[in-house]
Amino acid sequence: GPDTDAPAPGNQFAQFAAGCFPSVELVYHRVPGVTHTERNPSYEDACSGTSNHVEVVRNQYDPKECRFESLLELFWWSRHDPTTLNRQVEHTWLIVSAICGPVLLKSHQHQVDRKIVTEILPAKKFYRAEEDNQQYLSKGGRFGLKQSSAKGCNDPIRCYG
Repeated sequence: GPDTDAPAPGNQFAQFAAGCFPSVELVYHRVPGVTHTERNPSYEDACSGTSNHVEVVRNQYDPKECRFESLLELFWWSRHDPTTLNRQVEHTWLIVSAICGPVLLKSHQHQVDRKIVTEILPAKKFYRAEEDNQQYLSKGGRFGLKQSSAKGCNDPIRCYG
């Protein structure tokens, strides 16, 4: 069901949706200052095409240790091509409520030679995915090969394990 949680005192939420969700979650789990990551909704619901849901990684972070802009830059350039729409089954969205979308897009357009097609949408109700999909790659993913979620880890991430 929907999550009505508030972030822990002193923390904030940032939600991102892009391509390979297990790898997006692992990227953020490694960031110092990110205190918790989780995915939503279930994989089956998001991929059915009938639920009007997309898979989202919600990060809880301490803004004293990690700025929102740093999380955004990590999303924008490391796990996401802002010029490619529907790269995988999931639509590519950036879901934020803390910044102005048009300003963000304009500030990044000069850095690429194709039109940015990423949509920026306000955050909506969050539905937690089932437990076996939380920190999926840290648990071993599809092939049982655990990947490090240690803070600051730079090991390459294998999508789906």
